[in-house]
Amino acid sequence: MQNDSIRIQEQDFDLTTEVKTLRKGDPRVGAVVTFVGTVRDMNDGSQVKGMTLEHYPGMTEKSLEEIIKQARGRWDLYKTLVTHRVGTLLPEDQIVLVAVTSAHRGEAFAACEFIMDYLKTAAPFWKKEETPEGSKWVDARVTDDAAMARWK
Repeated sequence: MQNDSIRIQEQDFDLTTEVKTLRKGDPRVGAVVTFVGTVRDMNDGSQVKGMTLEHYPGMTEKSLEEIIKQARGRWDLYKTLVTHRVGTLLPEDQIVLVAVTSAHRGEAFAACEFIMDYLKTAAPFWKKEETPEGSKWVDARVTDDAAMARWK
């Protein structure tokens, strides 16, 4: 998967640098679509002071590779990038970056949304939020499942 990059990391990422790298040397690119997810200060009516993200090394990367493979089977993509942070994060911190390049915006938008929808439901990440009431593990959302279901 030379045109696909998957990174699970604790350190932050720079969107401008990542997009520049993704586009570099490929004059075919007519569209770059990115999604950046960030930590909110509220969730389900509770204040969020921070969160800890955990994953299953090896399994997580395989899951993301399969999601990208499915996206490539649906749309004509040039390069893809999924960067997901783990560890302790605070409100406003970046959590995830999904970026895709293609010749046309329609394919790039659809593929980016597809990858993110599947990432939220099928990739083995676990999120524990710190709230004034204490720590709690966050369950999958019905809305995430519904978003994924529309692609089937």
